[in-house]
Amino acid sequence: MANNRPKLLITAVVAACFGFTLGATEWAQADATPTAPALSINTNTAPQQALVALPDFTPIIDRYGPAVVNISSTTNKVIHQQSNPFPPNSPFYQFFQHFGAPGQAGPSHQQHEKIQSLGSGFIISPDGYIVTAGHVVRGANHIVVTLTNHHAYPAKLIGLSVRYDTALLKIDAKDLPTVPIGNSDDLKVGQWLLAVGAPFGFYNTVTQGVVSAMNRPLPDDEYIPFIQSDVPINPGNSGGPLFNMKGQVIGINDQIYTNSGGYMGLSFSIPINTVMRVVQDFKDHKPIQFGYLGVEVQDVTPQMAQALHLQEPVGALVASVMPGSPAAKAGIQPGDVIVTYDSKPVYNVGQLPPMVGNTVPGTHASVGILHHGVAETKNVLVTALPKNMDEQTSSNQPAVPTKVQKIDRLDIHVQNLTPDIEKQLDVHHGVVVVGVSEGPAAEAGLMPGMIIQQINQQDVHNVSELARIVARLPKDQPIPMLVRQGKASIYVVITLAKN
Repeated sequence: MANNRPKLLITAVVAACFGFTLGATEWAQADATPTAPALSINTNTAPQQALVALPDFTPIIDRYGPAVVNISSTTNKVIHQQSNPFPPNSPFYQFFQHFGAPGQAGPSHQQHEKIQSLGSGFIISPDGYIVTAGHVVRGANHIVVTLTNHHAYPAKLIGLSVRYDTALLKIDAKDLPTVPIGNSDDLKVGQWLLAVGAPFGFYNTVTQGVVSAMNRPLPDDEYIPFIQSDVPINPGNSGGPLFNMKGQVIGINDQIYTNSGGYMGLSFSIPINTVMRVVQDFKDHKPIQFGYLGVEVQDVTPQMAQALHLQEPVGALVASVMPGSPAAKAGIQPGDVIVTYDSKPVYNVGQLPPMVGNTVPGTHASVGILHHGVAETKNVLVTALPKNMDEQTSSNQPAVPTKVQKIDRLDIHVQNLTPDIEKQLDVHHGVVVVGVSEGPAAEAGLMPGMIIQQINQQDVHNVSELARIVARLPKDQPIPMLVRQGKASIYVVITLAKN
C-alpha cells in the first residue's frame, strides 16, 4: 500500500498533464463561466440643467441668513413647595425630600427657580434693533442675543405688546446685517415661504412650505390676522423671520397647532405689516393704540341666518352696542349684521376684531351692514380702545324678584327689571328670567338670571310687552332673541312648537 501511493500520485499528474495538453480547448469550455458585458457609466460631471423647476432658497440664506439671531431669556418663577415635616436624622427625611407630594403636612415655602427659554429673532437696523415674538421675552429678567458668528450680546427690551405678541429688543452693536421688510398684504395662498430659526435649540435651521390661508383668526389672539402655512415650525422657531421668495420678511413665526407639542402641519405667523406698526411706535416711544368700534359680535349660524331672513350665514352679528361708542354714534344697532369693514368683506366674526384693531384711531371707516335684511353703509369715526377694556368685572346674577309672570309659549317665568339690576348691569330695558321649564326657551339655552332684551328684532321693555310679542309669533319657525348674561349680550334662536 505504501508503494502504491507515489505511483497513483504520478499517474494522476501525468494524466492531468496529458489531458491539458491534448484537450485544452474542450477543458476550458467546460469550466469557464459566461462573462457579463462591460457597464457603460456616464462620468460626465458637467453642470446639468434641472428637469423640474423648484425654488432654490440658497441665495436668501446666503444674503440674509446672518441677520437671523438666537434669543435666550431667563425668567425667575416662584414655586410653592411643601416643607419637609421630618427632622434631618429621621429615616423618612430623605424619602420625603425625593418623593414628597403636595398636600402633605408641614409648612410651605417659596422657592425661586430660573427658567430658560429659547427663541429666534431678526435684525431690522444696523445699530442693533431686533424684532421677535412677545412671548419669547415676556417676563424675562435677562435676555441674550447670539449672532450667527457666535458673538453674544445682552439685550434691552424696548417694548412689548401682548395683544400683537411682538417685542422690540436693542443690543449695543454697529454695522450689523439686516433683513428687508416686505408687504404681507401681497401674500397669496400657495406662494412659497421660508422660515429660519432654532427649533428645539438647533440653531440656523431652515424650513420651507407654502401659504395655506390668510387672515386666519385664533381664539386667544383676536387682534392678529394670522398667516397660516405648512412651514415646519417647532419650539425655538418663535420670533424668527418668515421670508417670501424675494428674500423679504413678511411675518414672524409665532404658533403651531399641535396635540403632541411638535409640528403637525399647521403653522401661524404674525403678518409683518401688523408687526411693523407696533415696532414703529416702540421706536418712537409712543403708546400702542388699537381701533375701537364699541360692539359685541357673534357668528351668524345657518339657523340664525334663517331667523334673521338672511340669504347666507355670513358676517358678524351685533349683539350689543356700547353707549356713546363710535358704532352707537354711527347708528349701528343690535341685530345688525356687519358684512364689510373699510371695503373689505367680513365673512365671520373672527375677521372683524383685527380689522378694527389695526385701524388708526381718528380715521373714518365705512361699515356695511344688513339692517333687517336691508343693506346699509355707516360711516364710523374709529376711536382708540379705552384703557379699561381689559379690566375684568365681576357680574353676579340678579336676585330673584318676588313677583313673576309665566310666558306659556316659552315655558319661562320672567319679571320686570329693578333699579338695582339696571345699575349693576348697565341695562335700560328688558325682563329678567327667573325660572325656566322644559320647552323652547330651555332648548335655546336660556337660564335664570338672563335678561331678554329683544325678540324677533323687537325691543322688550317689560313683561306685558314680551307677552304681546310672543303671542303673535309664528309656530315652527326660528325666531332670534337677544339675551344678556352678566355684562355680555348674545343672540339665540327659539322655535315655538306647533302645538
